[in-house]
Amino acid sequence: MTDNTQESQAEKEVREEIEQVNEARQNQVEENIESEEISEVDKLKDEVASLNDKYIRLYAEFDNYKRRTTKERIDLLQTAGKDVIVSLLSVLDDFERAAKAMETAQEIEPVKEGVNLVHHKLKSLLVQKGLKEMEAKGQPFDAEIHEAITNIPAPSDDLKGKVIDEVEKGYYLNDKVIRFAKVVVGA
Repeated sequence: MTDNTQESQAEKEVREEIEQVNEARQNQVEENIESEEISEVDKLKDEVASLNDKYIRLYAEFDNYKRRTTKERIDLLQTAGKDVIVSLLSVLDDFERAAKAMETAQEIEPVKEGVNLVHHKLKSLLVQKGLKEMEAKGQPFDAEIHEAITNIPAPSDDLKGKVIDEVEKGYYLNDKVIRFAKVVVGA
């Protein structure tokens, strides 16, 4: 029996060793699984941090774009009429010269001629910038481009509903109405 006891004790020891090895392997597998989970969590955290960084950079870039375009728009609006104003300065100079000439003028004809020249220069400059006079007299009344001041009895039947007189000229700027013609319409 001693041999049996020794054998059973040896078997017990072997079984215990096998159990210990199995437990160690199971612990190692669990640690590997946990480390894989941890590394996957770390990967996801890194990915979230990277995406968050990209988002913040994109948001900052868009915010800078909005500020820049707003500033450009404000600058454009402030200087939009600059070229027109600069070109009108020569007409202003001509008016100042005409005013000085009128102070010492003995005859009225040269003064009239000078004023007419300045008027012509101003009109041609505005035409170059896209200004165009509206033809209203004798045209049918159109509420889109005319502003009726009053109605008067038409002198003839063919002038009913048409513009008889123009009180104030209307103007187009690049084919868009910028001032309506104030007119008298035949009734």
